[in-house]
Amino acid sequence: MSNSADSPAEPAPRRPWRPVRVLTAGVFALAGLIFVTSFNTAKGTNIREDASLLKLSDLIRERSHKNGELDESTAAVRDEVDALARRDDGSTKAEDEKLGALEKAAGTTAVAGQGLTVTLNDAPPDARAAPGYPEPQANDLVIHQQDLQAVVNALWKGGAKGIRVMDQRLISTSAVRCVGNTLILQGRVYSPPYKITAVGDSGRLRRALEDSTAIQNYLLYVKAYGLGWKVDGHEAVTLPGYSGTVDLHHAKPVTD
Repeated sequence: MSNSADSPAEPAPRRPWRPVRVLTAGVFALAGLIFVTSFNTAKGTNIREDASLLKLSDLIRERSHKNGELDESTAAVRDEVDALARRDDGSTKAEDEKLGALEKAAGTTAVAGQGLTVTLNDAPPDARAAPGYPEPQANDLVIHQQDLQAVVNALWKGGAKGIRVMDQRLISTSAVRCVGNTLILQGRVYSPPYKITAVGDSGRLRRALEDSTAIQNYLLYVKAYGLGWKVDGHEAVTLPGYSGTVDLHHAKPVTD
């Protein structure tokens, strides 16, 4: 077929009305019906700005704020109970030392010393691929749950005495979970940038981060698409003890 602009236009041959054309007309009619139905369902509004979704977002923020207030209230009551218990608990010095060691290991008491903070962030809105890399997909430009878990796991492996994610101290039952591009930690919701602070030997902590295969993979995305990565050392940092509930709701005893 010639694509030359000088080629004379030839009229398309007329064709008789066939069942195929009837079927085509039916398809267009059905498409029109679907369009009208969709319009009526949306009632002419922007579905991306649906009020129900906005209400859900507001509810999540409100619940997160309420959980934060409850955490503060719980911490105050716990401090009062601990003070009363220490006043006259009838325990020996050895028992008090053992209890203190257990509380420290559980993360319910403050821990201080040198350490570092790792900051993870989404790529800029206008992020483009670095030379030699394919253009990014949406998932390449945001922080994922496994990225946060990789940092936390590396810091524990590096001998961290305590870890805080955002403003919350981690304990053995803490679960770092992401939904969409938000972090849900112990009933509260956070958005990037995410800060993870650890107390421990700074050299060991840095080496643990560098040796982590998962973090090495994350750093490839930092180089390719501009995801945020920053490590700041601290000569002295204090992490407050965990102040939330320590009740277990889903654990079951192991039976022989």
